[in-house]
Amino acid sequence: MYFWETFMKKIFMFFFLIISLLAGPAQAAFELETQKVTDNVYALVGEIGPRTVHNHALNNTLGFVVTDRAVVLIGSGATPKAAELVEKAIMQVTDKPVKWVINIGVQDHHWMGNSYFADKGVEIIALARTVKGQQANVDDELQRLTREIHDEVTTIKPVYAPHPINADTIVLNLGGIEMQLNWSGGGHFMQDATLWLPKQKVIFTGDVVFHERMLGIQPHTPVLQLQKAFHAIEALKPDHIIPGHGHAGNLAQARRDTGDYIDFLVNNVKKSLVDWKDIGETVNSLEDAPAFKHLKFYDGWHRRNINHTYLYLEAAQ
Repeated sequence: MYFWETFMKKIFMFFFLIISLLAGPAQAAFELETQKVTDNVYALVGEIGPRTVHNHALNNTLGFVVTDRAVVLIGSGATPKAAELVEKAIMQVTDKPVKWVINIGVQDHHWMGNSYFADKGVEIIALARTVKGQQANVDDELQRLTREIHDEVTTIKPVYAPHPINADTIVLNLGGIEMQLNWSGGGHFMQDATLWLPKQKVIFTGDVVFHERMLGIQPHTPVLQLQKAFHAIEALKPDHIIPGHGHAGNLAQARRDTGDYIDFLVNNVKKSLVDWKDIGETVNSLEDAPAFKHLKFYDGWHRRNINHTYLYLEAAQ
């Protein structure tokens, strides 16, 4: 009997080892990277690459401000699970509670985690135009998330700011920290806003600025408005920029990774339209852009961005 039990245990361990080797190493749970930007201001940097089940669609950058009274969170993630990871990252820095969640973006991963915080009594704040953009696009965003994170999308309960601010600019103050919530022309979506901290000279740009990865020009992206919004950020002369994607940086990096690229697209495509070049000629003539090859996704997105810019500017004539 003893021999038989020992033999069976060895067989079991053998098969367990084989299965473990075939499965590969266990994947560590996803965590946001917390980047201190300046006193009491932090960026929460998600995956630079695609949205996946593993990262809970957190491939964007959020952030928070620790005030004397409580925490102000800028963006809540794409799902309640993502929002829980956001809260966990904040708790590694401070034991102060989150009092406000400010939504500056229309895309899902900026706000679809709102329900997690709203259920805890946290106030959700946004401009009226941003809320309208969220409501107009929620079905499309949920369909896209279903393709990317599958069953987790069923946990999402879209929650909007209950008292949207019917203005393009408003000054908010919590715990002595002044914040200006501004709409300057849009970003990835027409209704995207920014949050400016004048004393700290920090701006949360949302999807107006991308660092390290190429921004995507989608069919709905208002390219001229995006250019206007970037130049409005430049006019503020911020010391620190917390982008919609990538690590926090400075204005020079924002120009190199985003502003110069937007100008490249708009200025060159406008010239092509003046010269009566068709869309194929335009894409082919602009496809080699060495100044932007350092950006992640350049190979997959650059030609598409030219294409979408052409269609947008052609329609705007």
